[in-house]
Amino acid sequence: MTITFTPIIAAAALTLGLSGAALAEDVTLRFLTSHGGVSAHELAQELGYFEGTGITLEQVGYSGGGPESLFALASGSVEIGSAATSAVINAIASGNDFVAAYPINGISNDVQSVFHVLDTSPITSIEDIAGKTIAVNTLGAHLDYTIREALHQQGLPQNAANLVVVPGPQLEQVLRSGQVDIAAFGNWQTTFEGAARAGGGLRKLFDDTDVLGEIAVGFTVLRRDWAEAHPQAARDFVEQSARALDFARENPEETREILARILEERGENPEVARYFAGFGVREGGLPVERDVQFWIDVLVREGALREGQLRAADILLVTGDTPASN
Repeated sequence: MTITFTPIIAAAALTLGLSGAALAEDVTLRFLTSHGGVSAHELAQELGYFEGTGITLEQVGYSGGGPESLFALASGSVEIGSAATSAVINAIASGNDFVAAYPINGISNDVQSVFHVLDTSPITSIEDIAGKTIAVNTLGAHLDYTIREALHQQGLPQNAANLVVVPGPQLEQVLRSGQVDIAAFGNWQTTFEGAARAGGGLRKLFDDTDVLGEIAVGFTVLRRDWAEAHPQAARDFVEQSARALDFARENPEETREILARILEERGENPEVARYFAGFGVREGGLPVERDVQFWIDVLVREGALREGQLRAADILLVTGDTPASN
């Protein structure tokens, strides 16, 4: 695999005139984590991949969803944000000078976001979701846009379903109690989805690969000025996080053991780690332009972006030479 670094990093390194070794510096990257899961950079730290790079990660709290994480990044409260690709694009279009570092998760035959109904529900197809209430983790992010795209593909208004925000740990409860018609478990919430499914009485309505195909659906995000000021740290952060994505795919049981330990240390339920299905990111852990261009095209179609306003190449910090498989 070849890693192509965009001019954001390459030009900064050349300007400084330093070798990779000389560029290493001590940097602390603060971030918000998510209940019930870990990011690849958290896994990389647990595996010791950042040793010798000068990088230290510091968890400073929890995020309820991508928009909250991006707000913290814009305000300078953290150095690492993470959000659905659509939310990242919207934030950049709104004037935030962010760059997408590496895919936090993706969807494939092995890992998906799953929309569940009760076994007894009369809802049997995507067409039936119009007028129904759907629990999602946050608005304006991956699940929201997946629902919009699903409705669009059926020729229905994109706002035809009613979305309500429910934290991941409560998704199963609100579905079983009848407070919502459908519960959407994000592909980053496979721990909660697996636990809910194990309890029985649920039926999968559809998943996001039925709507989007295989694609990276979210990114870690850095401020452009930070990446330009710390080119070697940005490079090391991406390379070692991508390496951790590959480790998780190749060593699922060991990854679940690490996740269980982390969850226990946080005071969360370590038992849900057994349902972790992986990050769903392609081999090599790096994005391709379609991961971003797909959503740019959707937002242009919706009128949220002007034609030509943004390009995938302007948003991605790095790309890999692995061609998109979808």
